[in-house]
Amino acid sequence: MKFTLSWLKDHLDTTASVDEIAYALTDLGLEVEEVIDPAAKLAAFTLARVTAAQQHPDADRLRVCTVLTDEGEKQIVCGAPNAREGITVVLCKPGDYVPGIDVTLSVGKIRGVESHGMMASERELELSDEHNGIIELPADSVGAEVGQKFTDWLAANRPEAVDPVFDIAITPNRPDALGVRGIARDLAARGLGMLKPLEVEPVPGGFPSPVSVSIDPALKETGCPLFAGRVIRGVTNGPSPEWLQKRLRAIGLRPISALVDITNYFTYDLNRPLHVFDMAKVAGDLRIQPAKGGEEFLALDEKTYTMRAGDMVICDDNGVESLAGIMGGEASGADETTTDVFLESAYWTPITIAATGRALKINSDARYRFERGIDPEFTLPGLELATQMVLDLCGGEASEIAMDGAVPDTTRAYRLDPARVISLVGMDIPEATQRETLTALGFTLNGDMATPPSWRPDVLGAADLVEEVARIASLTKLQGTPMARETSGVPDPILTPMQVRTRMARRMIASLGYNECVTYSFIDAASATLFGGGADATKLDNPISSEMTHMRPDLLPGLLQAAARNQARGFSDLALFEVGPAFSGGEPGEQVVQAAGLLVGQAGPRDPWGSRRPVDLYDAKADLEAALSAIGAPARAQINRKLDAWWHPGRAGTLALGPNVLASFGEVHPKTLREMGVKGPAVAFTIWLENVPFPKKKGATRPALSSSDLQAVERDFAFVVDAKVEAITAVNAALGADKKLIDSVQVFDQFTGAKAEEQMGAGKKSIALSVRLQPSDKTLTDAEIEAVSAKIIDKVAKATGGSLRG
Repeated sequence: MKFTLSWLKDHLDTTASVDEIAYALTDLGLEVEEVIDPAAKLAAFTLARVTAAQQHPDADRLRVCTVLTDEGEKQIVCGAPNAREGITVVLCKPGDYVPGIDVTLSVGKIRGVESHGMMASERELELSDEHNGIIELPADSVGAEVGQKFTDWLAANRPEAVDPVFDIAITPNRPDALGVRGIARDLAARGLGMLKPLEVEPVPGGFPSPVSVSIDPALKETGCPLFAGRVIRGVTNGPSPEWLQKRLRAIGLRPISALVDITNYFTYDLNRPLHVFDMAKVAGDLRIQPAKGGEEFLALDEKTYTMRAGDMVICDDNGVESLAGIMGGEASGADETTTDVFLESAYWTPITIAATGRALKINSDARYRFERGIDPEFTLPGLELATQMVLDLCGGEASEIAMDGAVPDTTRAYRLDPARVISLVGMDIPEATQRETLTALGFTLNGDMATPPSWRPDVLGAADLVEEVARIASLTKLQGTPMARETSGVPDPILTPMQVRTRMARRMIASLGYNECVTYSFIDAASATLFGGGADATKLDNPISSEMTHMRPDLLPGLLQAAARNQARGFSDLALFEVGPAFSGGEPGEQVVQAAGLLVGQAGPRDPWGSRRPVDLYDAKADLEAALSAIGAPARAQINRKLDAWWHPGRAGTLALGPNVLASFGEVHPKTLREMGVKGPAVAFTIWLENVPFPKKKGATRPALSSSDLQAVERDFAFVVDAKVEAITAVNAALGADKKLIDSVQVFDQFTGAKAEEQMGAGKKSIALSVRLQPSDKTLTDAEIEAVSAKIIDKVAKATGGSLRG
């Protein structure tokens, strides 16, 4: 939305500067994108007088002029036909930038004669297209003195030439600001001036309208509640006045003719789009009706459009004459031969206009305004004002108004609660100031009820009243106030236990060297099926991509896809993790929070000692144990081999407390890696964070440190067992021999293979355990140590079916 300062002052009596107005507009929510100040590019130019002009010795069309400037007399070579002695001109000195020719001047020679600057034409200064001669200033005009700034002379004699242009961005909820008067109203409410009254005097009709109008009954509610117009005969459609042309040019519009310029002026001045039909080209009456479909319509933009069935159009006996509320037709448009016109003013519903405009891809100033919602109550006043301007500028005689429909009732009222400004915005604004603000914006107040004006369709509740008050008062005055705090005691924790656990898991895994991923919660059907999902319950009704059709059943497919993308780009050694939800169904509660990590490639960098090796399941197990320890998982969890299909059956395990599965870890199945496009080796772990038991005590304090200053005792045991017996079975059995005294059990040796079978028998192996005994109240005696050792031997023998190795 563009407008000039002088245009704004037609509606606003103000002495505010350009900067003050620009700041206020942005603060009011009408963001100023640009202020175009023509005086800025003309600031360097001054006035000078030609004291002598002689023919150039080597050029018939050039003159060598002696010019009196503020720096004394200068010699300037000029080719303008009006360059002569005695005239006052605009001087451009060496070093000045001339915008019209995009040149920075310097001292030069023209046909051998030195020239110190130039005398400018209007086109060279971008004042107009005139370039037949240099600018001649009347000697008796105000400020026409040598050395005077040219911008000062323009301000006194041609103020429109240095009229600043504002370009503001209008949000969709402020259609009233699409007219200069609406902008002036906001500035007046802010206190930057007084809004001038807008007086509407009805124009008496001199004769009945020869054209009647009608609206199809089906469109009165959904398309056009009101259509009005009148015939004006005997008009002269010549060029519009200079002031109107300059105003339209300033905002980027091309003047066409007086009638067309008037409709454009009202569109921007009062946000009232209008249209004129040439009566000589209209056959019969005008009807607003839905299109049948297939009609072709040549619009004013010289493009032909094919109507869809139901598109709202204005028709006469010849067919479609205008696309209602969007664009008029070329066939009935006014031109220089027009003498009789029908001036139309209507209210079109926003949804209908938006749907038609988008479908036909037509953009126009009228559509832009109607689809946002203009003032329905200004339909007839706007017609009266436009009629008067047509009579003033084009002459003629107006008929009575022809009309069908009625102004839609937009009356609504909301309770004004002054205290809500504090609760919603945090500003303490007196009630009297609030009421004055709303009144200045056009609201009607009756007690504590406020009725929005018809030009504010965006005000739809009591909260909007608060917004208007705060907007005018300026949110820049809002001061930060600390929230009230409890005077005593420790505040309750903000995060839930699950949120704390998720944060701790994320921090610990990241500290182990993993890079966090944030992948989509939906994956392709093949990957979902590969990881136990892919059912219809987790299928999306409207997926954004064919590769994102199902909710993920596990975090690992997303990490594997990320690994495949990295490997395709040359990154082979990866450590990735993610914390997030996985879904077993589509209903609330059918999701779990997981933390998953993935290691791919080699462990450690290349070095001279050959320590670089492929990652293995023990890397995943160590990182898993560190993460579980960080979130407070109990150390007594058991490892079993109840694995999902995507794990390697012999190189993976599940950590559980009875039937409660805490985590899985190990190598990813080679078939799974092939399906996901990942080059192995790859190991991973998955933690079900919600399955890890929460501590029984919910306090924030840590338990007391339990330590003993008594010497620990370590004993080693070697057992001969069947080759199929797992070492974890022996470890768990030893731990259960005396839970109070035994601190830890570790496997430190395993003797297997052909040599072991030669010594211990076919199908046998040896497992060596190191057991640490930690007394807490007294030093252990030899007898007590022997007693515990006997329990360990007995427990392991029963659990494994083996015997102590001799």
